[in-house]
Amino acid sequence: MTRFLLRRIGLALLSLWGVATIVFLISKLIPGDVARVAAGRLATPEQVTRMQQVLGLDQPVIVQYFQYLGRLLHGDLGTSIVTHQNVVSDLAAVLPTTIQLVILGMLITVAIASPLGIIAAVNEGRAGDIAGRIIMVLAGGVPVFWLAIMMRWVLGSLLGWFPISGTNSVGMAPPDVTGFTVVDSLLFGNIGNVADSVGHLLLPALALSTPFIATLARIIRSNMMTALKSDHITFAISKGAPRRRVVLHHALRSSLGSVLTIFGMQFGWMVSAAVLVEAVFGLPGIGSYLYQAIFNHDTFSVLASVFVIGAVFVITALIVDLVLMVLDPRIRHAQVGVTA
Repeated sequence: MTRFLLRRIGLALLSLWGVATIVFLISKLIPGDVARVAAGRLATPEQVTRMQQVLGLDQPVIVQYFQYLGRLLHGDLGTSIVTHQNVVSDLAAVLPTTIQLVILGMLITVAIASPLGIIAAVNEGRAGDIAGRIIMVLAGGVPVFWLAIMMRWVLGSLLGWFPISGTNSVGMAPPDVTGFTVVDSLLFGNIGNVADSVGHLLLPALALSTPFIATLARIIRSNMMTALKSDHITFAISKGAPRRRVVLHHALRSSLGSVLTIFGMQFGWMVSAAVLVEAVFGLPGIGSYLYQAIFNHDTFSVLASVFVIGAVFVITALIVDLVLMVLDPRIRHAQVGVTA
């Protein structure tokens, strides 16, 4: 088990190195002169040359690469040429909004996909299954960016059911303690602010979660159908075990392994999709930060944002593997057998 943990952590570190390397290569392929952008439009050639030296761009590429890795190891993602602050500080200010949005999106995904997949599996071939599959196809086939635009326009602008921008109404923002508006509202015991914060996140979270609801529901349906046809489930039903108990306590439990894996992968993908949703709804998260960085040719901010999003995938995969190992004895025993 210890060897398994070390191997998974080692693989995660190797993956992070791969992400960092890809990000560095992207920085060399992006058109434009970083030093000229950083120096300003009115900079003289001498000032641009000086900026190249300050940024280390006058060094050979291989030297720049190892300097870049060294800065990463020390948590230095560079300095924004727009805000003139350390990019880590900028990201720390915007990440709470993205995390809140993704968490709410995941909660909505689970709340809708779980019963949808279970009902479809239990009613295989009948009306409940057909209706469920139609919903899955429709939800899964809509691009999240287009869906966000349509939801904002119809549910927000036309019907006025939801706020269409920002994280709080005017005068409702709680004092900034953690950066998480919902948490800060709870810390100060202001339920009105909590409701306002969640209300501003709800429509973006619905737009963000819809395609993922379809994917997770399909996985749950498929796994549940397989589990319901297994010998031990069939035997339990034949012996008169309550069908509700068999479905929820046995079939669903047997399906959790692969569902948890997909769920973990969806978390990473949802962070990526949040980039588009935040841009549509004007939420001050990593998506809006990345959009503004691209618009302003802020190379260091762009690369840091891409690295953070890639790191989320890697870390999420590691956490899912460790959780599966704890929850599923078969995985633990298999790993013991491999390392023995």
